[in-house]
Amino acid sequence: MALTAEALPAELRREIVQLARTPRLLVASDYDGTLAPIVADPSQAKPLPESVHALRSLAALPATTTAVISGRALRDLATLSRLPAEVYLVGSHGSEFDVGFVHELQPEATQLRTELQIGLQDIVRGKEGVTLEAKPASVAVHVRRAEPDVASEVLETVRTGPAQWDGVEVTEGKEVIELAVVQTDKGNALDTLRHQVGATAAIFLGDDVTDEKAFARLHGPDLGIKVGAGDTLGRYRVGDAADVATVLAFLMEERRTWLYGEQAPPIERLTMLSNERTVALLTPEARLTWMCHPGPDSAAVFADLLGGSGAGHFSVRPHGGNGTQRSPLPLGQRYVPNTMTVETRWSRLLVTDYLAHGTDSHRTDLIRVISGSTTADVEFAPRPEFGQVPVRLTAEAGGLRVQGTAEPMVLYSPGVQWEITSDGMHESAHAVLELTDGDPVVLELRCGADDLSPAQAEVERRDEADRYWSEWMKTLSLPEVERDLVARSALTLRGLCNTDTGGIMAAATTSLPEEIGGVRNWDYRYCWLRDGAMTAQALVTLGSTDEAEAFLDWLHRVLETLPGPERLHPLYTLQGTGLGPEAVIDSLPGYAGSRPVRVGNLADQQVQLDVFGPVVELIAHLAQATGRIRDVDWELVTAMAAAVSQRWFEPDHGIWEERDVPRHHVYSKVMCWVTLDRAVKLAEAYGREADPSWGPLRDQIGQDVVKNGWHPDVQAFTTAYEGSDLDAASLHVGLSGLIDPADERFQATVTAIEAELRSGSTVYRYRRDDGLPGDEGGFHLCAAWLIEAYLLIGRRTEAEELFQQIVDTAGPTGLLSEEYDPIAERSLGNHPQAYSHLGLIRCAQLLSA
Repeated sequence: MALTAEALPAELRREIVQLARTPRLLVASDYDGTLAPIVADPSQAKPLPESVHALRSLAALPATTTAVISGRALRDLATLSRLPAEVYLVGSHGSEFDVGFVHELQPEATQLRTELQIGLQDIVRGKEGVTLEAKPASVAVHVRRAEPDVASEVLETVRTGPAQWDGVEVTEGKEVIELAVVQTDKGNALDTLRHQVGATAAIFLGDDVTDEKAFARLHGPDLGIKVGAGDTLGRYRVGDAADVATVLAFLMEERRTWLYGEQAPPIERLTMLSNERTVALLTPEARLTWMCHPGPDSAAVFADLLGGSGAGHFSVRPHGGNGTQRSPLPLGQRYVPNTMTVETRWSRLLVTDYLAHGTDSHRTDLIRVISGSTTADVEFAPRPEFGQVPVRLTAEAGGLRVQGTAEPMVLYSPGVQWEITSDGMHESAHAVLELTDGDPVVLELRCGADDLSPAQAEVERRDEADRYWSEWMKTLSLPEVERDLVARSALTLRGLCNTDTGGIMAAATTSLPEEIGGVRNWDYRYCWLRDGAMTAQALVTLGSTDEAEAFLDWLHRVLETLPGPERLHPLYTLQGTGLGPEAVIDSLPGYAGSRPVRVGNLADQQVQLDVFGPVVELIAHLAQATGRIRDVDWELVTAMAAAVSQRWFEPDHGIWEERDVPRHHVYSKVMCWVTLDRAVKLAEAYGREADPSWGPLRDQIGQDVVKNGWHPDVQAFTTAYEGSDLDAASLHVGLSGLIDPADERFQATVTAIEAELRSGSTVYRYRRDDGLPGDEGGFHLCAAWLIEAYLLIGRRTEAEELFQQIVDTAGPTGLLSEEYDPIAERSLGNHPQAYSHLGLIRCAQLLSA
């Protein structure tokens, strides 16, 4: 049997597409006349193989439940249907949910069931073509094979006789009447299943009048499909069991695509656009797959990266011919050197993308220049608020207007002829462009504006954007080792900075997984004190100090809102405010099926006592670069030192933000030592007055780390005072200068971490159970720390080899994500990640020295 979804009504297909995207789906169906065609002998009613396959495949998907609710006895249904165990079976019109049901009848019900059997046997005796079907809690009278007059007589006798007895529940179907001694209702059965599995939407398919009770219980996003003729409460109708198989197969494909992603692009191949206010990500095929507005930590307008095409995208590609032929892959994608402008090239097609500079702070202007000598397809499918707001598009002379959003939004595209289509909730626009050399088509997505009039010439806007980046690059001093890759890392870090506030994002994305299909998916679109300070420090070492001063000013404003510096949270929004509660976007299936998709970050509420050290370390580097220390920066130094004085002895959640009980982390103690050590040295170097307690307390913390952090049995400084597990962050005992790198204990720690945590080209944070399910990749930052440690103890060859392995994991446009899986040889985690790029810069500088 050929299954073609195109044979289904277009509106039904759209409904199925929407249903397939519900977080938890219940798929329920009648049996006879729905999964199995009606046959003269009910004992020969076999389900269509295509329906069985679709139900089995649906049942195997996450957050998807399948069930068959039939009038047949449960035992007979199981024997006849041969459906796999993954499919729930409900018999006797919903009165049988398990094989032990018969034993649960009360004695009175059992007696009534026996009397019904006897009474009905008397009625049908000698009536040719009439059969009785005995069930645990009911008896059914079938008249399908009887002559019409005989069937009519039997049914009328049953209706006026046993059907009137007290305690008898009557259900009539097509040429069958069933008398039960318990309540039987397919609607109740559907509700019971929905409650058990927590379904957010359900589909029910049925052909009989008994199925109407189930149709009556459907509501909201639910979908009811009637099979065959007859009055119905179902919203849609199909012809027969073969159509049911088509519906189930189409639903299965849509559900699987939504859950697992159509073809999720490798994370390392994603390329970031930035204008220092917001960011956007492109796939290697020039598909805009991620962009938020009004800021990078706002809700997504395009979330294709985490939800597939239904979550919003903006695509340009060579024309696909007849619509079934796949578009050719690009020849390549690259950044224009020393800029954040991206070019994606096919044989006769070039797409140039950049985010405009010089706009108002509430504006996001994405410019797409399409040039060449071919035919190109453009698809514009904005989905604001992560696709949870219905979108309408209106074509006007100057382009498209997006309706129904809180923020105004237009696509300036004069002369482009758009075809607008709807999937029932959202509208999308498609255009076919006939390109000729020398006559590019310019598309300007203007978020935060409703103006469709001509703007500044595109050439001028492009020049302004490129000049902004290239002029900044001229101010940098780059190392000789991997000079071009370091330049790209510097641009990436700068691109994660917010020019309006001084805040610095840890990464451009949320919920890119640390394990494909896993739950370790976090939102990194915020400003961590630690990450921001380390990022700004990396830029200072390259010769750019503006970012550091802006970040420290941002931190100063944050401190003004607190009762004391010891109450600093680990992270804030880019505006310097506290985060809202961590939440889950249930409507998005996640990158390659990795759920949940999170917004917000619960680490906001943690205690992380290491955050003070990187801030003072940044101020020390900034002072060295400028030859002075600003008064406001010295205020920060004293504030950080005061915070350490009050809290250094407490346990905390550590650099890795484990969602477990606090521990006395070695890294956190080391950073408390760094805070005071750098504060003392800054005071000496720049004529500032140091608190007399800083020096003695620094020495006390150092002694405490050496005494309690070293584990003689492990022969290493461990994760925390309380255990014997290892952590790559403990390398900072030597990297920070707390102990001499020549100390045998540091060298032993390097060897122990290498043995336990290094795996080929990467280094894991730790191997302990952190209370979360699943695994993760190795961290590029941890590998960078090990490279620095190798160099400190004279193992340059190993340092060079590991550095080259990190370089080899970078994507084709030079970007690094947070983690790397050395087994699958793929990147993991949010992308691009500041940690990874600042680690690469540090290693290149050390190897160039």
